[in-house]
Amino acid sequence: MYIDVDADEAWERLRASRWNPPGRAGTGSRRKTYAAALEQTEQMFRAAAVVGPATRPLQVFYGLSQAGRAIAAAAVTLKGENWRLVTHGIKASGFDKSFPDIEIRTDQPGTHGSFVRVSEVLDSPVWEKDAMRLEDMWDLLPLNLGYPLTERERPTPLFAAASSIHHQEHPLLSIPVCDIPDRVIDAGTRKALADFLISYPAVARHESYVTNHALSLGREATPDYTRYDHGGGELVVNWEMPQGSATAAERLEYLLTMTRPYAGQRYFLPVLAPMTRELHPLMAWWAVLYALSMLARYEPASWVTNISVDNSQHAVSIERFLERAITHLPILIADTIIEVST
Repeated sequence: MYIDVDADEAWERLRASRWNPPGRAGTGSRRKTYAAALEQTEQMFRAAAVVGPATRPLQVFYGLSQAGRAIAAAAVTLKGENWRLVTHGIKASGFDKSFPDIEIRTDQPGTHGSFVRVSEVLDSPVWEKDAMRLEDMWDLLPLNLGYPLTERERPTPLFAAASSIHHQEHPLLSIPVCDIPDRVIDAGTRKALADFLISYPAVARHESYVTNHALSLGREATPDYTRYDHGGGELVVNWEMPQGSATAAERLEYLLTMTRPYAGQRYFLPVLAPMTRELHPLMAWWAVLYALSMLARYEPASWVTNISVDNSQHAVSIERFLERAITHLPILIADTIIEVST
């Protein structure tokens, strides 16, 4: 799935917001923090754009961390002094393990660490007791669909083709659910699809989907996938609208409750144990960049090995990830500020 981004336009949006900050960032200390944090964010990202991968995760992560302070300052759900962030609120360990197996944990819910508090604002889960693998976080980002760290079967984001919602009133929300992996399509059965969708509760709650017509009486009708030339495919899925017949706008609104935003698009994201719901994409970025920045800072020899195209199978994937961090994150930050301030 190609994701069209315009980082310069996002920086313009962020800079333009500083004269009249949104949400609760309009006055006092919150206004000052909002403006100062966004200035630091932009300078960190501009600096990251002119260095190589040896130090880039440090600038990008700390730029995102400062953006988190602007997000908290603007958040309408954070009252009193709860918008003030202290500590990272997230930890990485297992740097002696292979790169995909680096472990990530968060602080407890309700604490003031940046990751925990911003997650709370975005209704995104934390997981203080059980470690999540770096690869698990990596695979939650749409841009990494073509850059797997291993060959395991992996739950990845499913693009929700919202533009396909037709204009007539209808009791069903019907859209193509995209980027279904080959292993599910090759199996071709209803059971294989149902087993796959266990990780996607919102999709699993569907009313029906388009099927191939059974060729003979008693034969099960199977999912009618559309395959892509580059691998994977899509399936038109239907959800019953709670109120019955609904307008296109109402059906879109219903889709928004089931998906997460990413750079102007909507995705069904998998729910990973022990999480109780899907991670917000901004927090997936945050988790991966934190782990990479800690590896680069405290284990520089290991980091240099991981980014060496002569010595690491992950080097090109890491390079592409860090390049896209500079272009994708400004859009996510700008969109998230709107999300928390309205």
